[in-house]
Amino acid sequence: MTSPLPSLDSLLREPAATVLTGRFGREATTRALRDLLADRRSARAFHAPAGVLLDEAADRLARAFARSQRPVFNLTGTVLHTNLGRSPMPPEAAAAAAEAMRSATSLEYDLDSGKRGERDSHIAPLLCRLTGAEAATVVNNNAAAVMLVLNSLALGKQVPVSRGELIEIGGAFRVPDIMNRSGALLKEVGTTNRTHPRDYAQAIGPETAALMRVHQANYAIVGFTAAVPTDEMARIAHAANLPLIEDLGSGSLVDLARWGLPHEPTPADALTAGADIVTFSGDKLLGGPQAGLIVGSKALIARINANPLKRALRLDKGRLAALEVVLGLYLDPDRLAERLPALRLLTRAEADIRTTATRMAGLIGRAFPTRTVTVEACSSQIGSGALPVDLLPSAAVTIGGGALENLAATLRGLPRPVIGRIAQDRLWLDFRCLEPAEEAEFSAQLPVPA
Repeated sequence: MTSPLPSLDSLLREPAATVLTGRFGREATTRALRDLLADRRSARAFHAPAGVLLDEAADRLARAFARSQRPVFNLTGTVLHTNLGRSPMPPEAAAAAAEAMRSATSLEYDLDSGKRGERDSHIAPLLCRLTGAEAATVVNNNAAAVMLVLNSLALGKQVPVSRGELIEIGGAFRVPDIMNRSGALLKEVGTTNRTHPRDYAQAIGPETAALMRVHQANYAIVGFTAAVPTDEMARIAHAANLPLIEDLGSGSLVDLARWGLPHEPTPADALTAGADIVTFSGDKLLGGPQAGLIVGSKALIARINANPLKRALRLDKGRLAALEVVLGLYLDPDRLAERLPALRLLTRAEADIRTTATRMAGLIGRAFPTRTVTVEACSSQIGSGALPVDLLPSAAVTIGGGALENLAATLRGLPRPVIGRIAQDRLWLDFRCLEPAEEAEFSAQLPVPA
């Protein structure tokens, strides 16, 4: 005969309960046991030994206290995956962020004068050196950067933008919506596929505050197309005594063609071509923490920094510390590809990826002996709106058989979840983003067949 349900007090006197209270606290342990007993009574399950109940309570407490944001293996084939945190940071940048978060820092304190300082001073000189800008500032992300710039320079006034540049990115973020929230008035010019210099010139009037150019970050228009380059837009804007704002979106600080990747316009390119303000992201091609970087004219940056919204959108000390380290890596471009994880993953050789995939295929085949496991050529994509039509040759382990959604769920349920993609009736695990140092951790958690 099974034991009747013990009382809460008797359960709390059990040695196993003492272990739970030491790990999770008495209040949480008591609540878990009370809820468990209530659930049992509601289900009319009136008999259970204390050991079983304490094991169930331990499971409940472990789930309740587990972190919901966890490291995962990104085997999706998208390197800068928005839903998986975009670019991985260099270890020294992560360490700098942790160090800054642990103690008081010189965040807004000038150590030379002993007086109040500016938090932007930790990164502005580096940004100016790397882009050629007169001044620089930083906020929470690039959407915030665009909103702050427009609110500072074009509140209540018109900003002409090409219809072909009114982009929407992930999470239903749309340029027109950001412009509306900023208080600037969008004035659409040109058509979806063709916009000419005369379209901008004819749109300028007494209510115009600036011209704006938006990089087509996550799509491409091909065929019968025309767009106005930055230098031509700058001439039109400056002839009317207006600033030109350029939103580069992802924004690489260096020419990626140096490493065999497609060219992506850089902030330095835009400023050299005549843009007065350039905005771009910190956690995409730049390879750092989430941030919105603003570089350009000293006078315009001063106006932006004077906006009360700047305080609401500013970076915390941890991300500033990480960003400073990442920007510092760009001062040594010869070693950038080996020290910056995002660039290292993007430039990883196809043969190296295939070697990793081949090693892992054997282990995966043993873990899932009833399934068909093969190594296949595939294409990775950069992700996060960067170079949307350019693909990178890669290699994947593909797993066939039925119930692929269940298999994907099993992999997501591993201690460090494995995230792949289902296509062509197979589960694809692109191994571009699994580096050799991580192979042992990946392998050790694979299921052991019975």
